[in-house]
Amino acid sequence: MKVFHCSHCGQTVFFENSQCVQCGHPLAFLPEIGEMSSLEPLGGGLWKSPLPSNPRQTYRLCSQSVDGNQCNWAVRHEDPHDHCAACRLTSVIPNLSVNGHREAWIKMEAAKRRLLAGLLTLRLPIVPKATDPENGLAFEFLADPEDPNADPVLTGHFQGLITIHIAEADDAERERRRHAMGEPYRTLLGHFRHEIGHYYWDRLVQQNPDRLEPFRTLFGDERQDYQQSLDAHYANGPMDPSAAADRGYISAYAAAHPWEDWAETFAHYLHLADVLETAHACGLSLAPFRESEPRFQADRRFTPNDLHRTFETRVDEWRALSYLHNNLNRSMGLPDGYPFILTPGVLEKLRFIDETVHSTSFFGRAFA
Repeated sequence: MKVFHCSHCGQTVFFENSQCVQCGHPLAFLPEIGEMSSLEPLGGGLWKSPLPSNPRQTYRLCSQSVDGNQCNWAVRHEDPHDHCAACRLTSVIPNLSVNGHREAWIKMEAAKRRLLAGLLTLRLPIVPKATDPENGLAFEFLADPEDPNADPVLTGHFQGLITIHIAEADDAERERRRHAMGEPYRTLLGHFRHEIGHYYWDRLVQQNPDRLEPFRTLFGDERQDYQQSLDAHYANGPMDPSAAADRGYISAYAAAHPWEDWAETFAHYLHLADVLETAHACGLSLAPFRESEPRFQADRRFTPNDLHRTFETRVDEWRALSYLHNNLNRSMGLPDGYPFILTPGVLEKLRFIDETVHSTSFFGRAFA
């Protein structure tokens, strides 16, 4: 994530902010340019941005900013939708009259917006199902049905529809599930990044013959029975993380099926891209006293789409950042922020995803 500043007073602001704490100006994210901007009122519910990129463009606030979602994305005034490009991707929300559901929904929408901002930075296609029912994207945020005999909600992806159980927005419940599943890491944003990986497998690999056979060489043949593979994974228990890493899997769950291997690795690719962008944007430098320890030097020109920056360079930077992150966490008595091992096998899969993202015919597009 880039570092943002109020375009009225210059105060540092964050992606989630809707008002500058220094000058009080309203703030909004402008997805078409990937910037946070202060807003000046024009009357009639219209606003303008002082940013020079499009001085004649006027905006409306997303209707969800009024309805309690706390959305801070703007809508161009000529757009016929009341909802912003992020909010209109959600097709189903939980019953907000139930205690705790509104809070969960707000957290889930915030995580989804951060996911989408990262996808915009990578210039990956984001097409609503309402626009393209066959290839489009939609989200459902669901709670278990009240009927105890009904099937529970399962987080997952099917043909562009991503369903996420709202329990994942409950920190205590998510931690309980993490322990029960034997996982070293489980976050709400991580769920979004994993499930969107399934969507982009459909868009970038399945629909691209040039990528499908190389995918099978690295990740395995996805035509093996998916449900049977998952049943075996849960029946036998997760693979030991060290053994999984030695076999080229980023996590134990990645070993369940080639689709899950791709989705897990894709999520880590998004982790890597976002953290690197943040570190460079913040001007972080890491200069240890011993030459053998990892180093990092921020570059204000860095973007995750800098194709002149080699994959190896980005991996070296990631190693330095994860080294620092984990050591800082341990100093606070917290678990490692990145408890994973980037083995050669994992790195080859990450490289494949990087090449796929940047070689796809969709490159250069965003919301459609």
